[in-house]
This record gives sequence, structure tokens and C-alpha cells, in this order.
Amino acid sequence: MESKFHNLTKLALLLVYLVIIAGAFVRMTGSGMGCPDWPKCFGFYVPPTELSQILFKANNDYSKGQMILYNEEELLVSKSDFKSDDFINLNNWEVYEKHDYVIFNPVHTWIEYINRLIGAISGIPILIFTIISIIYFKKFRHLTLLSIITLVAMGFQAWLGKTVVDSNLEGFKITIHMLMALFIVALLIYLVYSGSKSIINRNKTFKYLLLFGLFLTLIQIVLGTQVRQVVDEQSKLFVYDKSLWLNDIPLVYEYHRTFSILVISVNVVLFFINKKLQLGNNYINYVILLLIFEIITGASMFYFDFPFGTQTAHLVFASIIFGLQFYILLQNFLSENKFKADDLQT
Repeated sequence: MESKFHNLTKLALLLVYLVIIAGAFVRMTGSGMGCPDWPKCFGFYVPPTELSQILFKANNDYSKGQMILYNEEELLVSKSDFKSDDFINLNNWEVYEKHDYVIFNPVHTWIEYINRLIGAISGIPILIFTIISIIYFKKFRHLTLLSIITLVAMGFQAWLGKTVVDSNLEGFKITIHMLMALFIVALLIYLVYSGSKSIINRNKTFKYLLLFGLFLTLIQIVLGTQVRQVVDEQSKLFVYDKSLWLNDIPLVYEYHRTFSILVISVNVVLFFINKKLQLGNNYINYVILLLIFEIITGASMFYFDFPFGTQTAHLVFASIIFGLQFYILLQNFLSENKFKADDLQT
């Protein structure tokens, strides 16, 4: 049973990172409003692929909540189940007023739908390992509580996703949505770590500098989301000229670029402390490698006008760096593995 629990936590962690990748791709392609409602998409469980599917049809059966695009100006939502007449009867419809976004792009719609689908699938292993942990609640209360918190956090994250859509992608809410994803990553990494065995030599300077480094990474990610918001706004103004997306560079970008020097410096110091004292924190090597990729993708966006995929890669690398740093932090701050295999054998 112990192996099943930890295999599920690893699967959930992988799926959550896939959600982060999908979410980053959604934002890069501007597909965030591909589905204007939530949890359905234009009122469908399986989203439309053609504009004709969301236009009014005579003598057609409509379900409550189904949407149509009316006069290319507004979305209408059916008030109840009904069959349409030869001409549209507006008494059967109400204007969708949560936002005024009325553009239909089938590619964007399906990108956003797949993002939501991966998010829903990622909740399945979390639900299962939460049920398993409840069975062992008396012996391992901290794992059960963390499992329940993770499950609740996933539900809250889904609700946050709805508020992001309802707000027409308000920047502040997107930032909170991203931070919540990292919180879920941290919870899952703790659960994964609870079933692992690590042999390292602890050093006080290293672990507290690592804690500082993790804090810096979080700040850098927040700054990055703010930069991304500026880029989103600029991209709407200069759709076909990427060279203008960073025109009139905002102050937050200068902070983000300058702050990266501090982030890199702290992690390089950690790398050399680990190497010199032979502490055994091997994951710090991957942090340095990913930071190199971060520099490459960041520089590419600035100097080569946002090559395809660099925005997604930049965010995903940052998320993985956070996860690795948090795992190393657990190795250095938690003394013994509290999740013993022998106690969970059935």
C-alpha cells in the first residue's frame, strides 16, 4: 500500500507539472479565453470546432447553459432546455455578462480545453491517494492532513481558474493562480519526499542560504508574471511586430532582469558550498543547469523577439527550479523519514 501511495504522489506531481506546461502554452498562444465559460466550453462538455456550431440554428434542440454567438457582438446563453423555432426568440436567451469577450478561435478553444482536461485528470491520483491516506490516519496524521489539504487546494485552484476566465484574464488573478500551482507542487513534493531516503551531510550555512534562495525564486517568478502581463498587453497592440512587445521597457522588467543576477549568484554559491564540503545535495547541479536554460530563454525573448516556445520554456524551467529547491530544502531541514515502509505493508 505504501508503494501505491507514493507512486500516486509521483504521478500527481508529474501531472501538475504538465498542467503548468499546458497553462504556459495557453498563455503563450493567447488561448486563455478560448473557452469563455467554466467548467464547460461555450456550454458544451466537448468544445465546438467550427463557428457554425455556436450560431443560431432553426428547429434545433438547445440545452440549458448552451451558448451562441449573436450578431458577432455578444454571447447568448440558453435559459432552459428548448427546441428553437424558425427564427430566434430572445426570450429563450440571456446575455452572458461575466465578460465581453466574444471571439471564437477553434485552435485557442481546444488549447484551453486540453489545459482544463489535464487539470481535471491531475486531480484523480490526488483523490485516490487521499483516500488511501485516510485509511492510515491514526498512524500518519500529518500525511493524511497534507493529502486532504492538497485535494482542497486542487479544488480551490480550479475555482481560481474560473475567476481568471470570468475576469477576462486579469493579471493579478493570473499571478495568484500561478502561485497556487507552486503551493500544490510544494505539497506534492513533500508527500513524494516522505517516501524517499536521502543521505546527505547537513550544513547550517548551506540550508539557510538555500531557504533564502527559494524565497528569491518565488519573488522572481512573481516579477516574471508581471512582466508577462505587460507583454500580453503589448502583444495586443502590436500583434504582428514582436520587436515592439518590449517597447518602452517597464520598470518591472528592469527589476526582473536585475534580480536574476542575485538569484544566479546565490545558487552558484550553493553549488560551490555543496561541492567543496561534499554535502551530497546533487539536485543543486540540476538547478544550475536549469538556470543556464533560463538565461538562454530569457535572452532569446529579449534579443530575438520571442522565438516560439521560449515563453513557455522560461516559465516551466522556473517552476522546476522551485520544485528542486524545495526538495533540497526538505532534505536539509527534515531529519528522518516519517513514512516507514514496514508500517504500511498490508
